[in-house]
Amino acid sequence: MNSKRWLIFFITLLLILVGISEPVLAAPILQLTPFPTPTPGPDGRIIYIVQPGDTLIRISLISGVSIDELRGLNNITGDNIIAGQKILLGLGGPSIVTPTVGPSPTPTPITPTPTPKAGLGVICVVLYDDVNGNGRREEAEAALAGGAVSMSERSGKISQTAETKSGETPLCFNDLPEGEYTISVAIPEGYNPTTVNSVSIQLTAGDETYLNYGAQQDSQKLAEAPTSTGSGKSPLLGIIGAVIILAGIGLAVFGSRIMRGK
Repeated sequence: MNSKRWLIFFITLLLILVGISEPVLAAPILQLTPFPTPTPGPDGRIIYIVQPGDTLIRISLISGVSIDELRGLNNITGDNIIAGQKILLGLGGPSIVTPTVGPSPTPTPITPTPTPKAGLGVICVVLYDDVNGNGRREEAEAALAGGAVSMSERSGKISQTAETKSGETPLCFNDLPEGEYTISVAIPEGYNPTTVNSVSIQLTAGDETYLNYGAQQDSQKLAEAPTSTGSGKSPLLGIIGAVIILAGIGLAVFGSRIMRGK
């Protein structure tokens, strides 16, 4: 009996030693890949450059900025953005530049720094054919030509007009000084507006603001328009005249048969 007890004791001790010698493997820690937020510029603005295939929803998801905030920060009235466009994500502290350690500079006379001139911005306008009338530009909705665009600065120092054209390139007013601008659009004849026709924005240095204005074809006027042929006469009148002529011929034949019977 004593030998059996010693055997059980040694087996138990051996199992305990084997368990202590085996390392416990910890579960690996998941590493999250952070979104590389663009570095704030010298003025503190965080700018994202639109890449091909980007949408406002995608930019909102990867940056954490809501779609409404993106529209408000960038004066975007719809969902249309183009590759290369600068999108303002928010304001942060200016980027910090670490000075390089080196020898002490030679003292130089201090001169006053001149005040920099106000920066310039860009305002681009697109008048599009809002086929479904939802007030937002879809990918298949083309630009409309013939719209009159009026752009003026509040103080009156800038006032320009231009006409919209069809195609993919928006109508842009370049090299505009900072200030409050009002942009109004007169839509072509035969169309009804589906968005507001006049917008006021605050333009700051470096801004590239894109404004979309929608217009839908006036279906009522198309329905009321008379249908005409090359001769200028209505085809309905021609059909009625032909029926009258055929009826007269039929009556004449019927009358001649009655006279013969007599």
